[in-house]
Amino acid sequence: MRIVSLLLLTLFIATGCCSQKKADMKATQIEYSALSRGYYKVITVENKTVSVVKERNAEAVKSNIDDAKWNEIVSAYSKVNLDDLSTLKAPTDKRTYDGAAIGNLKITKEGKTYETPGFDNGFPPKEIEKLVNLLVDFSKE
Repeated sequence: MRIVSLLLLTLFIATGCCSQKKADMKATQIEYSALSRGYYKVITVENKTVSVVKERNAEAVKSNIDDAKWNEIVSAYSKVNLDDLSTLKAPTDKRTYDGAAIGNLKITKEGKTYETPGFDNGFPPKEIEKLVNLLVDFSKE
């Protein structure tokens, strides 16, 4: 009987932790931007919706995110250390001579903003690569 109640308690606690993680994403906005003189892209994800702007002064194209893709985003987001975002180093420097657009990841959670320094579009730091690639996929659709 003790084993059964211990297993139920463990299951109950684990379920509570998972639902708390998803609740945190409801108060979170993730924005990826890539900008240069001739290139403009801003992708914003918030609460299972995405908006993509591909040109300056253009209207955002909004759509819903399916559950499978949303779970991938939540998983990638959970691996990002928000406090370390501002200290990430770009792996390449093509943006310094117009070889690539300047990429930037900005996460707003509960009113506090966390932002990366600029990096080359297409070459994000390893720590955020999975999340950035998932966001960029929305602009290809």
